[in-house]
Amino acid sequence: MKSRFEGREFRLTDIPAEDPATYDMLCRGESTGVFQVESRAQMSMLPRLKPRTYYDIVIQVAIIRPGPIQGGMVHPFLRRRQGIEQVDYPSPDLERVLKRTCGVPLFQEQVMEIAMVAAGFSAGEADKVRRSMAAWQRRGGLTQFRDQLLAGMRERGYSAEFAEQIYNQILGFGSYGFPESHAASFALLAYASSWLRCHHHAAFVAGLLNSWPMGFYAPAQLVNDARRNQVVFRPVDVQVSDWDCTLEPNEAGRPEVRLGLRMVAGLPEEQAMMLVRARVAAAFDSVEDLAHRGGLNRRALQSLAQADALRSLSGHRHAAQWSSIGVEQLPGSLAGTSHRESRLALPEPTEGQEIVADYRSTGLTLKRHPLEVLRHRLERLRVTRAGDLTKLPTGRSVRVAGIITHRQRPETASGVVFMSLEDETGVSNLIVWPSVQTEQRQAVFASSMIVVQGELQHEMGVVHVIAHRVRDYSGWLGKIATRSRDFR
Repeated sequence: MKSRFEGREFRLTDIPAEDPATYDMLCRGESTGVFQVESRAQMSMLPRLKPRTYYDIVIQVAIIRPGPIQGGMVHPFLRRRQGIEQVDYPSPDLERVLKRTCGVPLFQEQVMEIAMVAAGFSAGEADKVRRSMAAWQRRGGLTQFRDQLLAGMRERGYSAEFAEQIYNQILGFGSYGFPESHAASFALLAYASSWLRCHHHAAFVAGLLNSWPMGFYAPAQLVNDARRNQVVFRPVDVQVSDWDCTLEPNEAGRPEVRLGLRMVAGLPEEQAMMLVRARVAAAFDSVEDLAHRGGLNRRALQSLAQADALRSLSGHRHAAQWSSIGVEQLPGSLAGTSHRESRLALPEPTEGQEIVADYRSTGLTLKRHPLEVLRHRLERLRVTRAGDLTKLPTGRSVRVAGIITHRQRPETASGVVFMSLEDETGVSNLIVWPSVQTEQRQAVFASSMIVVQGELQHEMGVVHVIAHRVRDYSGWLGKIATRSRDFR
């Protein structure tokens, strides 16, 4: 790709290998927006696995899959990697196959090798095992290999207990066993994405916004994460914004992200590009000039006004909306000669009104986070900020609050729901057991903002809150717009 900000070509091969700062970032579980390792499960695994090499990322990509999880391979791998559990190889042949993954089979290729080395399968028979993996769970495809696998391992001196253990681990691949070759390819892109996030976060998040929808995160979460990492954003502005999000230098020459016109809800790309082309000739001097020279229809103009993209032409959002309503569409030689009404002294919107309008029109806000506006109320409820949870001891009873950004109920989690709550300082991760879901279903599944009482858990750098009581506070978000000051 070419960096317009720096004016140079940039290729995948330009990324330095094995960058320590990049691995430091991943070890902290900071991977929002990073290819393949951005899910909640991957973020929780990163501080446990602590990747320090490219092959560590290969394993990271492959281990959070239904196959390794259902095969009971994840915890043994972590214990062995951390030196808690000793790795014991039943034979030198199996050590050669499994040493790179601490004695635990994680890849399809290893399953094939085990079948050949430990059970005497031919290469053709092992390939049949590989091809039947996807069908095992649905059609019992593994059954035809079970007796042969167990008998072959016993003939070669492996215990019946070990043979059954290997069979059960391989059985886990019936849901999804990842090929090592695929994991290696994905890991290359994951490392490149991680390096960009670590060293060029502004460019990284601008690219994500321009490629959205993709990945796990909405624009608001991508922007909030980047802002917590000192990336500065500039609002959509018809005088400077392109269709895409771009980089602009600050006074020190550092890049800041200018939000693009693509962020404006209801604005077609065709109308936006007409605006950009018209701006090349001369800057707009009024909303009327924008409408006529840019050829914008009323709907496009009102979308820009609602997104506060006309502030440089007409002032605050309320004034811009009034101006957009009053613009007349004049044909031919009359364009640009419309009578401009004297500007009404409309009241400026409150901060709460601005925040609500931002979310409605662009899906995010560059003003204060809604939870920061509500912080006075939350303090009276003794709510702990997400960013302060790491300072508290494990086992502590805590109360957390936030806007729900994710709900996940993986098939491998026995009915447990994992939730993420965002406040102005970061994200709180919740574990919600089935009993809590049953008792408090409405709050768990139908809320946009909740307050949760639970137990804090620290485990190898990962922080969770085990939810005990969940209460719906979505109504507080709606009331932000009705308050002229902090919601007290």
